[in-house]
Amino acid sequence: MRVLVVTAVDAERDAVLAAAGGDAAVRRQASPGVGALDIRDVSLPTGPVTLDVLASGAGPAAAAAATATALALAPGDYGLVVSAGIAGGFADVVPVGGSVVASRVVAADLGSETDEGFADAAALGYGTVVHHPPAALARVVAETAGAVLAPVLTVSTVTGTADRAAELAARHPGAAAEAMEGFGVAAAAVLHGLPFLEIRAVSNAVGPRDRAAWRIAEALAALTRTFTAVAPVLRDGVDDHPLHEEQP
Repeated sequence: MRVLVVTAVDAERDAVLAAAGGDAAVRRQASPGVGALDIRDVSLPTGPVTLDVLASGAGPAAAAAATATALALAPGDYGLVVSAGIAGGFADVVPVGGSVVASRVVAADLGSETDEGFADAAALGYGTVVHHPPAALARVVAETAGAVLAPVLTVSTVTGTADRAAELAARHPGAAAEAMEGFGVAAAAVLHGLPFLEIRAVSNAVGPRDRAAWRIAEALAALTRTFTAVAPVLRDGVDDHPLHEEQP
């Protein structure tokens, strides 16, 4: 099975590739009139799974565009799409250095401010704000990795204050992490009729911006460990876990 893994930046991409323990082949995928995508592919040692890993750029729009383009240029090649990288974690749910597998992916700031507070796009009647990974596969991946299984929020502006952190936690009880690409990757996967996962390693607590407290190297190492651990599940996922499920 081929799995398309989409990260935001090269460091996250390289952390995923490191799970294979070898050098990745570089493949530039393009079609006439379309900018080339720099995709690295590597086979997991547990085989037969090939990861095609793409650094899309930060944010849901860049992630959606890159994911949709990669899928359109290789119709039928992929069985699963994964959004992966580091993230901020809600401290009462997951510690710095911990890992998260999304039980659902939520566009947390897609909507409008109103006199009564924030109203999301679904409440306003112009779109969806939640995508659901296959529940059985997400659960097994989380259990195998020793990760928290919980909602992951997608934001276009990273939280930098205690007030914003409290607001998000109140609006999305139980959310474990926030990142910037998951909903974009999920939207592209769903458009192409493919299942998806979001896997994150926590580099910092969601809240006041304190770069001195960030643990990026530790989070990248945790991301590598997570992909190493879940390789057998990705190998067996198509056969053992339903990938296409009804969305609640």
